[in-house]
Amino acid sequence: MKSLRGGTGLSMFKKMIPAAVAALLAMNVLSGFQKTGEAEKGKELFEQCGVCHNADSEEKKMGPGLKGLYKKAKMTNGKKPSDETVLGVINAGGNGMPAYDSILSDEEKKHLLAYLKTL
Repeated sequence: MKSLRGGTGLSMFKKMIPAAVAALLAMNVLSGFQKTGEAEKGKELFEQCGVCHNADSEEKKMGPGLKGLYKKAKMTNGKKPSDETVLGVINAGGNGMPAYDSILSDEEKKHLLAYLKTL
């Protein structure tokens, strides 16, 4: 390779720019996936929730069944399901459900929300 100022070097440098931009965009997209959580990890976490909640039906156990949670018009508390409202229930608990605010990490909650969206 010659210098960047002349001939082959500058030409090669210009060809590398689109590849570098594509790599940066890919890293940005991948980091976005990490912010939303992983459903498989959430499924593992849900095992402790499954003692009181059904994942495969709307039938009530001790707590409400969660199948189709994000597709419902409203949750049992009357609020529309969203990450914010579901997370509020997870954090605060209530009606016999313990508060998970300090039990689960923020990352674990993201995984749990990602799993609940698959139900």
